[in-house]
Amino acid sequence: MNWHAIRIDILQLLATFTIALAAGWLFLQINMPAPYMMGSLFGVWIAGGKLPKLQPYLGVARWFHKPVILGLGVLIGATFNTEFLTNIGKWQLTVFTMIVTTILVTYLGYLFLTKFRHYDRGLAYLCSAPGGQAEIVILAKDITDKDYVVALFHLVRVVVVFVSTPFLMALLQGGEAVTQSNITLQAMPSLFGLAPFELIMFIALAILGFVCATLVRLPMPHLLGPLIFSTICHLMGWIDLPRVNEFVILAQLTIGGGIGARLSKVPFKELFSYFKDAVANTALILSAYLSSALLISELTATSFLSVWLAFVPGGLYEVTLLAVIFGFDVAFVALHHLIRIILVIASIPLIAMRLKPKASG
Repeated sequence: MNWHAIRIDILQLLATFTIALAAGWLFLQINMPAPYMMGSLFGVWIAGGKLPKLQPYLGVARWFHKPVILGLGVLIGATFNTEFLTNIGKWQLTVFTMIVTTILVTYLGYLFLTKFRHYDRGLAYLCSAPGGQAEIVILAKDITDKDYVVALFHLVRVVVVFVSTPFLMALLQGGEAVTQSNITLQAMPSLFGLAPFELIMFIALAILGFVCATLVRLPMPHLLGPLIFSTICHLMGWIDLPRVNEFVILAQLTIGGGIGARLSKVPFKELFSYFKDAVANTALILSAYLSSALLISELTATSFLSVWLAFVPGGLYEVTLLAVIFGFDVAFVALHHLIRIILVIASIPLIAMRLKPKASG
């Protein structure tokens, strides 16, 4: 066991969470949307950007991030109750539209980067596929030597979604909705109020789900495993776990602080040309999803914000947390994002590897 590395990880967690919690509390006091998520992102990003010597002490270790995602998977699965089974038939049109839009935006982004910006085909595809940020970056290492460009593209997309969506929701719903969402967050049951059986089941679903998903080699096992186990238990009525206040805040700090730490370390001067392409590609992708969300909202008389949360190609963890915070149907949102991400991840070995430049000689 590398105790030196663990010591560094702990120091990073302490520094990141101190800044994230302080900024999140400040955002809560001024009634910002998703305060702990937004506050942690901006707080850590600005602190690291203004104080370069602080950057080595910012970050969220993978061994800490994974358990948080395990718990988030359990909470997402808890939203798939018996009512979900009666509603899933009504979502066929939205799921189909989301799949078609995902294929379309990937192709449009690929065309933009290859025809107008002269990217290699494999790199262009990896930069344009809207989903599975961490997984795509990992796979990119085997396909291109510019995996840092892929990471930048996906980071820009997720951050734009992450920052714009809460403000869009606040703008369309009004200040009262933001206030109510913050009140709802604070009113969630406390971890210390959970019955011992509920706490044990929460931990058991997370661990067993992850182990089984790993054994059968599911993509994103740390999320899908607990989510599937939790979903089955809640659909069968075996358990009814509440959303825990402290854990929802912890998830916001972990995700927001992690993104903020990565942003503070991105050398924008070196990657400025790539950054412009990433912003243009993100605008193209979001415009297509926005058009689809507006169309579906009109056709189905469904709340635009609900459809937008289901369609917007941000990180699954980030968007589902926003659905929790703002009181939208988390099952509806999570189902669409899971399908999108699984579609993207499953296609990468089939498509991106074929687009990989052939070695010379």
